[in-house]
Amino acid sequence: MDLHARYGPWALIAGASEGTGAAFARQLAAQGFNLILVARRLAPLNELAETILTEHGVTCLTASIDLSSNDAADRLLELAEDREIGLLILNAGADANGAPFLDGALANWDALVMRNVMTVMRACHHFAAPMRARGRGGVILCGSGACYGGLPGIAAYAGSKAFDLVFGEALWAELQPHGVDVLNLVMGRTDTPAHRELLARQGKTLPDGCASPEDVAALGLARLPHGPICNWGLADEDAGYAGSSAAQRRNRIRQISAAIAGQEAE
Repeated sequence: MDLHARYGPWALIAGASEGTGAAFARQLAAQGFNLILVARRLAPLNELAETILTEHGVTCLTASIDLSSNDAADRLLELAEDREIGLLILNAGADANGAPFLDGALANWDALVMRNVMTVMRACHHFAAPMRARGRGGVILCGSGACYGGLPGIAAYAGSKAFDLVFGEALWAELQPHGVDVLNLVMGRTDTPAHRELLARQGKTLPDGCASPEDVAALGLARLPHGPICNWGLADEDAGYAGSSAAQRRNRIRQISAAIAGQEAE
């Protein structure tokens, strides 16, 4: 598939400084996308942008934005200016706390929920509206298998990813008739610097079988037109750790949407 023809000319990637976000950036640059790269740390963003410019010659803008700040989504919109953002990838959202809910400072959980819930929702509202008006576009919400159930030590994180999952499914149902694709890319353990750092603080090592950021990004881009869910490591019809398969959830949403449409038409 020619992703640039389907979604171009610009892609905005939040959480692009390393790991999966950087992998998205490199793969999209290779397909001719101009990029807006955002993360909290500017130095690695600029290094990535210089590499992309050298290798692919595309325009690459960078900005340091704390995605847990209340004005983060507004700053993303200001940064984009009047550029046609055809692909929005919201990749930031790792849990760097690694603590039970009551053992962590409330301010840390507030920041996590702001980044994973409020900024995600606001950014989708800002950027998906012009996509719907144009009749084309794509949104990838990078999630986690934690979205399928609560686990000790990641209460706020799992809850925020559960919101993203259900929100993304509904957004897919609303935007699909308008030519806009939405995908929840549900990741498993991925070998990213953030994941390694958290494990190191806990005195743990990286387990075997972790996915590579490059493979995860490639899968997300390949499955975007088929939303609303892609579960890393599972086939479309395989329920596995998700409890119900991506295909089952997709069909359920379609059935409910058709029933609602029928009721409204009566």
